[in-house]
Amino acid sequence: MKPPKAKIPPVKGTRDFYPPNMAVRNFIVDGWKKVSRRNGFEEYDGPIFEYLKMFQIKSGDEIVEQLFSLTDRGGRDLALRPEITPTLARMVNQRINALPRPIKWFSVPRLFRAERPQKGRLREFFQWNIDIIGVDQSLADAEIIFTTVDYLRQVGLTPKDVKVRISSRRLLAAVLKSYGILADKLDALYVILDKKAKLPTETFEHMLAEHVPDTSTHDKILTFMRVDSMPALEELVKAESDAFAAFAEVESVLSTLEAMGVGDFCVYDPSIVRGLAYYTGIVFEVHEAGGELRAICGGGRYDNLLRDFGGPPISATGMGMGDCVLEILLREKGLLGDSVSQDGPDYFIAFAEGYGGGTVYKIAAELRSRGLAAAFSYKSKAGLSKQFKEASAQNAGKCIIVGDEFKENKLAVKDMATGEQELVDYDAFLDGLVPHNE
Repeated sequence: MKPPKAKIPPVKGTRDFYPPNMAVRNFIVDGWKKVSRRNGFEEYDGPIFEYLKMFQIKSGDEIVEQLFSLTDRGGRDLALRPEITPTLARMVNQRINALPRPIKWFSVPRLFRAERPQKGRLREFFQWNIDIIGVDQSLADAEIIFTTVDYLRQVGLTPKDVKVRISSRRLLAAVLKSYGILADKLDALYVILDKKAKLPTETFEHMLAEHVPDTSTHDKILTFMRVDSMPALEELVKAESDAFAAFAEVESVLSTLEAMGVGDFCVYDPSIVRGLAYYTGIVFEVHEAGGELRAICGGGRYDNLLRDFGGPPISATGMGMGDCVLEILLREKGLLGDSVSQDGPDYFIAFAEGYGGGTVYKIAAELRSRGLAAAFSYKSKAGLSKQFKEASAQNAGKCIIVGDEFKENKLAVKDMATGEQELVDYDAFLDGLVPHNE
C-alpha cells in the first residue's frame, strides 16, 4: 500500500485568496482604482519580470539580496519586480517625445521581495502606485498627497486614525551642508536619520555620533531633527538661502493641502527622510496615529530617476501603498465589514416541485444574456425552503420562484433583504430588466 502523499503548503510569505479574502482584496484594489481615476490618473502596467540591472540602477547592487532573481536560458539576469517605478521610468523614456504632459499614471502591480516575512511585510503583495511626471511645481507633490488622503478618507479613516508626515530631502540636504556635511557623505547619513523614529532615542543618538563625531555638528543635527512646527523650522533656516527655499516648498505643499480640505491629516515631521538615495525634494509617509504599525505608504519627489535610466532630466513625484499594512489597519479599525461582503447573484431561481429543469435553465440563461448574474440549485429534488437557504447563503439580491403560476406566464419575485414578494408577468418582468452594463 502506498503511503499517503504529503500535502504541499503555500510558500511562506504568500497568501491564498479564498473567496472571502478575494472580496477584501477587491475592496482595496477597486477603491485604489476608483480614487485614482477621479483624481485624473490613467492606469498602466508592465511585465512581471525585468532585467535585474534595472533595479540595481535605482537601488544599488545590494538590492539583489532582496529580490527573486534568475538567469534565463539565454543567460540573461532577470528579477521578479519588487516595485514598479523602474518600469515606469523605462516605459516613459521609451515614448518620452510622444506622451502628453503632465503624465499622470497609476498602477496596482503584484510585487515580490525575497525578505523574511513579518507583520505587514510579505514576500508577495499588491501595491498602489500613483505618479505625476513633468511638473516641477510643489502643486504636483500636494496632489499626490491629496489623492492618497482621498482614498484613506473613502475607506473611513480619519485624522485621528492616520497622519501624513511630510518633510523635504532638499531641505535636509541644504541644512546638513550648512552644518559642514560634505555632499558625498549625505546618502549614508540619510540612512541613519531615516532610523530616528524606528530606534530608541539613545540608540539613534549613539549611531549618529559614530557617523558624525563632531559634537557641535551632532547637536545641530539633533536640534533640527526635533523641530515640530513650521514657525520653529522657519526660524531655524531663515538665514540659509537654499534651506529657506526648500522650506518655502514644504510650506506651499502644506498650505495647498489645507486649501484642498485635508490639512488636518498632514503634519511637518523632519524624521521622515526616506532612506532611498533617489529622492530629491518633498518626501512623506502615512502612519497609523498610534505608531503601532509600519508606514502605510510613502513617497516623494524623484527628479533624477528618468535621467538615471537614460532619459532626459524630467521632474517626477509619486507614492506607493501596499495592501498588507493597510488591511491590518482597516481590520483593527473595524472598517472591513458589510462593505466587503462577497457579491452574490442578482437573482436566484428557485422552483416548486415539478417545475425544475429546462424552465429554470431558460430563465437563468435569459437573465445572464441581459448582463445580470443568475444562479439556481444543482439539487433537482431540493424543496423551496432549502433553495431559499442556498439563495441566502449566496447573498442573492432577489429570488425568482417558478411554480403553478408559470402556467399563466407569471413568476413570483422575492426581495431577499425585505422578504417582500410580488407576482409579475414573465414577459413584462424581462422587459423591465436593466442590465449592469447600461
